[in-house]
Amino acid sequence: MSESEFDAASVDSSVSYGQPVASGLAMKRRNPFAVWIGLPLITLGIYVFVWYYKIHKEMAEFDHRRNIPVAGPMLVLLLLSWTVIGPLISFHNAGARVRDAQIAAGLPPTCSPTLSWILVFAFGLNTLYLQIELNKIVDRYPGALPETPVPLYV
Repeated sequence: MSESEFDAASVDSSVSYGQPVASGLAMKRRNPFAVWIGLPLITLGIYVFVWYYKIHKEMAEFDHRRNIPVAGPMLVLLLLSWTVIGPLISFHNAGARVRDAQIAAGLPPTCSPTLSWILVFAFGLNTLYLQIELNKIVDRYPGALPETPVPLYV
């Protein structure tokens, strides 16, 4: 097996997930604190848009069965921030997509869509929260490199 392939047998064997029903591409593990405060400070806020685009792209590649918009959510943040409600709805939908990705990975759904937009008002903690929840999916596939095939269980 080459380094770029992922062996479904290497998934945590202490938990029974059943048989894979589909496959997708693994997501990238990111440092939640770098996503929340480090990189946005260094890039004067630009990284938030880059990160939001990348997580939607990765979620779309992770589960091809779901129709996940890639550029649209980032454009809502970029162009409709002045409306306040547009970004809140976008963050709510992003939380729902993360929850759906957790379910597809065979994990219990721990991401709350409501919490993902409420935390905007608490120092922008929603990016920290969403990245922590995304990292749970990445940790579900130990040893899988980003953009390598991984099994989906639901």
